[in-house]
Amino acid sequence: MAFPAGFGWGAATAAYQVEGGWDADGKGPSVWDTFTHQGGERVFKNQTGDVACGSYTLWEEDLKCIKQLGLTHYRFSLSWSRLLPDGTTGFINQKGIDYYNKIIDDLLTNGVTPIVTLYHFDLPQALEDQGGWLSEATIESFDKYARFCFSTFGDRVKQWITINEPNIYAMLGYELGIFPPGVPHSGTGGYQAAHNMIKAHARSWHSYDSLFRKEQKGMVSLSIFAGWAEPADPNSVSDQEAAKRAISFCLDFIAKPIFIDGDYPEVVKSQVASMSKKQGYPSSRLPEFTEEEKRMIKGTADFFAVQYYTTRLVKYQENKKRELGILQDAETEILTDPSWISLDWVYVVPWGIRKLLKYVKDTYNNPVIYITENGFPQLDPVSLDDTQRWEYFRQTFQELFKDSLEVLHAASARAHRSYDLGQSSGSPYPASHERSREEFTNRFPETLPS
Repeated sequence: MAFPAGFGWGAATAAYQVEGGWDADGKGPSVWDTFTHQGGERVFKNQTGDVACGSYTLWEEDLKCIKQLGLTHYRFSLSWSRLLPDGTTGFINQKGIDYYNKIIDDLLTNGVTPIVTLYHFDLPQALEDQGGWLSEATIESFDKYARFCFSTFGDRVKQWITINEPNIYAMLGYELGIFPPGVPHSGTGGYQAAHNMIKAHARSWHSYDSLFRKEQKGMVSLSIFAGWAEPADPNSVSDQEAAKRAISFCLDFIAKPIFIDGDYPEVVKSQVASMSKKQGYPSSRLPEFTEEEKRMIKGTADFFAVQYYTTRLVKYQENKKRELGILQDAETEILTDPSWISLDWVYVVPWGIRKLLKYVKDTYNNPVIYITENGFPQLDPVSLDDTQRWEYFRQTFQELFKDSLEVLHAASARAHRSYDLGQSSGSPYPASHERSREEFTNRFPETLPS
């Protein structure tokens, strides 16, 4: 299986999931530290990220894995509270700067391009105490943090992700409350949090554009989670429309303001406004952008970063009870095909990524695309003989390269990031990972550099 010239292969991690050292060397607490320490089975088996993969002290071992796999890119996130313990530049933690400087320098020394995410779900607890992403004050705090990072690391980092999956974190953290801060705000919190994250991203993009781009010559975007939505009944008009709404409420909700016109999709605005009226609200529960904000948001991405794992079937489900919630506003029911192979929430639907990239190409004016996350989960203990994972990737790549002139090349897909480098069990991959490189090379012989 030959990859196109210039196609990059990488791995991705997130600070809280791999670093450990939750209070080491002056790091401040993040919302995940608080959330997991509260117990109460909020997290599987009351696990925490206090140790995780231990990457804060074992970075050299991670680097060995990166080199053994022959990766061209490595995406990682900065821990906001490791750099700025209270979320502000009032106190800067030099130990945190030193840690990330070493990662960046080591990657570049070994010919690996760093892609750096500023925020991957781990807001400093001090900022959450002041309202978190429900507060507009966090927009200013994020912009100052972004400027600090651009100034500190931007001489070497040329590809930035501002915010990881704002659509997902807004939903899980502030709508459903199953992620930190753990307090649900059904029908309102998800919209408000996403609204503020979009504005925070746009502010930081403009900061880079006006203050750093000329000298540093880098690129800035945000990553958007997007599963593909297929009508449960392809012959049903209502299911077809429901599938379109599902995409609008997930992918387009973030992408349209940034890549098209600075505003939410019309179907989202009309659905939420209609449902809000039925529920007795004096106005729509969906916040509105001012005209000035629309101008500020429009065009604030240098590439399209998408994160795909799976696909769902979507059926029309009228909200007869007028229940509060984003899914209820969309009037969709999410289903799966019983024939699909699955593990946990990921169903193996390889053709979904191809349809998704084609949709992005057609809807967003053929942007340069980076697949910044993709992968297949496995339960502990993980064996190196992970046939399911290899099969997932093999089928995914086959779909990507079908009619490549029409889909892959036309959609300008540039890179694929397998998520993640470290095991979810909290341990680095073993030294015998060289075997994985051998197997990888045998299966995808034209992927890795020699």
